[in-house]
Amino acid sequence: MAYVFLFGAIAAELVGTSLMKATEGFTRLWPTLACLAAYAASFTLLSQAVKGIQVGIAYAIWSGVGTAAIVAIGATILGEPITTVKIAGISLIIAGVVVLNLNNGAAH
Repeated sequence: MAYVFLFGAIAAELVGTSLMKATEGFTRLWPTLACLAAYAASFTLLSQAVKGIQVGIAYAIWSGVGTAAIVAIGATILGEPITTVKIAGISLIIAGVVVLNLNNGAAH
């Protein structure tokens, strides 16, 4: 169940981050409220996830998957350029999350 909470937290964080640009520096009311609500939901779900997952592992997955996904969202929906450097950086983040999870399995 902890991983369900974790992936819910990731989804909520992606919504919040995707709305960030629409807030125009938190000057637009409805996008700002939606963004803040999404982040509140994300942190609430993340706090539930860490009841069953080590906090370092949960945070690595949350931030790593969130970062990789938001780059993809930026490229596909927001029209941001995707570069070789971005792909290399995301690959390193994903590799780091995988290594942390492999190490977590070895610790048991």
